Parts: sequence; C-alpha cells; structure tokens
Amino acid sequence: MSAAMSEIHLPLHDMPLRALAQALRSRQVSALEVSEHFLARMRQHQSLGAFLAVDEEVSRSQARMADERLAAGSTAPLEGVPLAHKDIFVTRDFPTTAGSRMLSGYRSPFDATVVQRLADAGVVTLGKLNCDEFAMGSANENSAATPVGFDAPAPVRNPWDRSRIPGGSSGGSAAAVAARLVPGATGTDTGGSIRQPASFCGITGIKPTYGRASRYGMIAFASSLDQAGVLAHSAEDCALLLSSVCGPDLDRDSTSLDRPAEDFTQGLEAPLNGLRIGLPQEFFGDGLAPGVRAAVDAALKEYEKLGARLVPIRLPRTELAIPVYYIIAPAEASSNLSRFDGVKFGHRARHYVDLLDMYKKTRAEGFGDEVKRRIMIGTYVLSHGYYDAYYLQAQKIRRMIADDFQQAFKDCDVIAGPVAPTVAWAIGAHGSDPLADYLADIFTLPASLAGLPGMSLPAGFGEDGMPVGLQLIGNYFQEARLLHAAHRFQQATDFHLRSPAGI
Repeated sequence: MSAAMSEIHLPLHDMPLRALAQALRSRQVSALEVSEHFLARMRQHQSLGAFLAVDEEVSRSQARMADERLAAGSTAPLEGVPLAHKDIFVTRDFPTTAGSRMLSGYRSPFDATVVQRLADAGVVTLGKLNCDEFAMGSANENSAATPVGFDAPAPVRNPWDRSRIPGGSSGGSAAAVAARLVPGATGTDTGGSIRQPASFCGITGIKPTYGRASRYGMIAFASSLDQAGVLAHSAEDCALLLSSVCGPDLDRDSTSLDRPAEDFTQGLEAPLNGLRIGLPQEFFGDGLAPGVRAAVDAALKEYEKLGARLVPIRLPRTELAIPVYYIIAPAEASSNLSRFDGVKFGHRARHYVDLLDMYKKTRAEGFGDEVKRRIMIGTYVLSHGYYDAYYLQAQKIRRMIADDFQQAFKDCDVIAGPVAPTVAWAIGAHGSDPLADYLADIFTLPASLAGLPGMSLPAGFGEDGMPVGLQLIGNYFQEARLLHAAHRFQQATDFHLRSPAGI
C-alpha cells in the first residue's frame, strides 16, 4: 500500500490535509462526515478555549454544498476540507470580535479576501478562533472575548500542557491545530504571531512576504507589519493552504503586491544538496534556553545530513528590533484603533454627558489593558516634539535591519535559528511584567520589520518536554524555498506527526 493510501486509513483528525482532500475527492468520505467528526472533537475539547464562535448548522450547510460540488466533479484543491479562521478576519456567517469587548457581537457584511479565497478553494468553515485582543500579545492571555463553552473571557490553553500559554496572538489557531480540532487554520503575523505559537504548540506555520496575502477584511493592528498566513501540521499542508491564500488584491488592498498566485506544492521533493543555511550569531546568545538550543542544534545537524551547508552570518541590529517594533507598531495601532469610538459600530458606553465623555467612556470600557498601553505609547511617539525623536528614528533603523538581511542573503539562501528564546511559559507568569512578553519576540521581530517570509517547523522538545520550533527566514518571495526546506526536514523527522497526550 502506498504512503498516500495508508494515510487515507488514518483517523480523520490524524490525516494530513493533502490526504484528507484526496479522500474527499475519491468519495471515500463525505465533507459532511468530515465536518461532523471535527465538530465533535471541538465539543470534546472545549476546555482549551480555542474557539470564540461556532455555528454547526452553517458548517453543515457548507459541507453539504461541498458534497454537491464533489459529486459534480469539482477539482477545487480544498473542496470539503474543514478549517477555522483567526477572529481577526471578518466573516459574514460568523461574528467577528478580534478577541475584544469593543466588537462583541459584531457581524461583518462581507468576508475578508483570505476567507473568500479559501472558500473559493472549497473550504468548509468550522468557526472563529481565539486571539489576543486586536492581535496585541505574545501569549493569548489578552483576549477579552468569551470562548465557546465558557462563561467569561479566558486565555487559550496549550494542548501539550494546559497550565501553559499557547503563544500569541494566533494562539487559538495554533492550539486548535495542535489538538487536532481542525486540520489547518488561518493566522496573522505582525511581529511573530504565527511563528511563535506554532513553535510553542509543535506545529508548522508560515507568514509570506508582506503584501503577498491580502489584508482586506483583516482588522488592522499595525498596517505596515500585519500579514496573513496559515498554520497546519506540515510544510506540505501549509503549501496547499498558502497557494489558495496568496495573490494580488489590488482593487481592495493598497498594500497588496502585483505578484501572481503561485502553486507552492511544486518542487517540494527536490533534494537540498548545496542549500546554504545562514546562522546569525545574534540568534545563539546567552539568553537562549539550553533545551531550545539543543533542539535547534540537532535540527541543524539533520539539515547537514540532508546535504545543506551551514554558514555563519551576522544580523548586527537584531537587539534593536524590539525597541523599533514597539515604537512603530503602537504608533500604527494608535491610528488604526481611533475608529473605535462608539459612533458607527462596536461598543458604546451607556451613560455619558456629552460626545467627548462618550468617547472616553466607550474606549475605557471597550479596550483592555494591553491595547490601552499600546495606544498610549503610540500616541506619545507620534505627538508633537517626539515624532522625530522616536518614530522617525525607528523607521530609519527599520530600514537598516532590512539592509542587514540583504547583506546576509549574499552568503546564504535561507536563515535559520530559534523562534523564541524559551518554550511556552506558565499562564500568568508574565502577568506583572508585560516587557517579558515583548522580549520573547526578539527572534521573530526582525523578519517582520523587513517584510520577509518566515516560518516555524517542529524541531524537537526542550524544557519540561515542551515543543521547540526551528525558524526559517527567506528573502522576498522565497516562500517556496522555505516550504521546500521544511518539507525535506519533515520527511526525515517525525516531530510534526507527534500529538499531545490525551488528544
């Protein structure tokens, strides 16, 4: 029996996305049966807090329509495959809150482009996934929305250890995929919010080059940094999803690039002989946990066995990425979130004396502490007398960080290193120190500031048996190269096939 055929006989929730799509096309299982299976798993594992909205009848209706299309001979690549979307993407059939109180109960009259493109590829939507409020956070502890099955807002729990965070802000997406509640999910990455939760939950996640996936219908945090991406178990599954997600959307997204859609599943099997992997000195310093370092080093040795060559490189401004990001991102957030004032949509304070009082009380009630913190920082750095000293200087250093990458890519094809300095920490461990969350982004922020594609793939286990991700960063429009390198590694290892106990 071939590998593909043997995969079709696995439990539905353990099947690779590619095999699941093949089973649906060959009519070995119906889209409705697949959706029912995953809906049952979602009910079984509600205690993870991964879902913010589920409408089983909507999902069943979409599955029945997918079955009709399959019966009529549909060749859509993801026909009948169930997915879920991070609650930062607006959707017509499900409420969209961005994990906030401000947008509690909001329903969009349209779908985000990413949602629509996946629907056009045949996807069945199972619901909306928990996230940090307006995607601001590194732990998924900032969500102000109430998960399905809960009575009050709650953080998502890591399926590998439910006392720990799943990472953020796409923590709901990562936890749902890791727990086999969905075979894949959408996410967004502003400073590492796909790569870091993918690492902490032992799955694969990729953010493409800035501008390759449309931002239309993606609730904005920091417009020059936000980028849609996908999370799944393997690089091959991510390639399938990303092929449907990417493509120009010039009429609706001014940041969209006029770059044609690409089939990222092509060329995955080619050997890695001669691939030059750059290792930044700055990613392997004293702050790296021993277990993370050991897992990353072992993964790099595996790449050498596969024919790759390790090359030392420098990214000298890495340590500046945190202060630069936490000036630029809050500044853009301050501007983007000014629209939430209680006038046209979203939460409005019930008791106020005049318009200004309504603005103040609405925003005080509707925003959580982390969002308020970033709005205040952003407003400060954009204010008269401080714009040149802070925001303008940060933009200059951002350009230098991007230039560092271009210098490094003269000596290597991809850059590798840890995703985060540690494994996932305990829920509440950083509650009194928000800066600790910020410091955890040190290895993911540089690629985001430069607008480069980056991904995380499972590379082993570190402290307390928790997952560790290997980060791969490519040059602009080199998503296919990253996916190829990740796929070949996953053919030689089984970290991406392992699942948490009790799942």
